[in-house]
Amino acid sequence: MKAAVSYYVYILASRHHGTLYIGVTNDIRTRLELHRSGRGSKFVHQYEVLRLVHVEEFATPQEAIAREKQLKFWKRDWKIKLIEAEIRIGATGPTSFDSWGNGSWLSPGRRCGATEHHRSVTDMPPPKAIRAAD
Repeated sequence: MKAAVSYYVYILASRHHGTLYIGVTNDIRTRLELHRSGRGSKFVHQYEVLRLVHVEEFATPQEAIAREKQLKFWKRDWKIKLIEAEIRIGATGPTSFDSWGNGSWLSPGRRCGATEHHRSVTDMPPPKAIRAAD
């Protein structure tokens, strides 16, 4: 019997209200190591977007990819509210973020338990549907 595999959507930031990067992976620890070593994404390397600020866990790659696409089409303000809500919700314990005002979020190798947190940010409407090319 195969072990259950999880899929993750994650947001990285360069600093407080800095550049954001949204990605999807099935191994968050390895993906972060790749990003931080400069082998994960040219964008992440170029803009030094290395601080993990948000993670959501999914059971299937289809769910994770759909959520990644949804987040990528959100307005920047909605993404920041999502991150800030995460910081308020997870204020203590091993899954918490440091203050993003200090510019030091989740350290390498720590895992966020953010699976359900995106549902608590209710003031952000879903993105508008994207029209298919004619």
